[in-house]
This record gives sequence, C-alpha cells and structure tokens, in this order.
Amino acid sequence: MLETNSIIVILIIGLIAGWLAGKIMVGGGFGIIGDIVVGVICAFIGGWLWAQLHLPALGPWWLTAVVSAVVGACILLYILRLVRR
Repeated sequence: MLETNSIIVILIIGLIAGWLAGKIMVGGGFGIIGDIVVGVICAFIGGWLWAQLHLPALGPWWLTAVVSAVVGACILLYILRLVRR
C-alpha cells in the first residue's frame, strides 16, 4: 500500500493513526511513543484487514494508509480494553 519505504513516512502515519485512534477510543492513548508503536503495528493489522475485506482505495495512498491504520488501531485498543477487564 505504501509507495515509499521511508521509515519517516511509516512513523508519521503510525503517529497520526495512533493519535486518531486514541481520540476515537476515548482514554485509549499511550503517549507519543506508545501511539507511534500502536499506530505502526496497527498499520499492518489494518492493511491486512483492508485486503481481506477487498475494500477499495480511498484516494491517495497516504489516505488509505492512515484510514486502515486507524481502523486497525481502534480494533487493537478495543481488544486491549477487553483484556484489561
């Protein structure tokens, strides 16, 4: 999905996705480093899920990457909350 292998781009998308997921799932933020880690991990989860569901691209590659990473991050945060209980 990413057209570049730049680690900076991956970290920025991970940060954005982690931050957005933290805002969507209120109380789910882990700080800037935690948000980057959650975002990068969930970019893989979201990308895999996006491909499994055969969802179309949303426009530019970066928009699809951020949206799929946010979806993956929200799923992961929801599962982490279930485990904490």
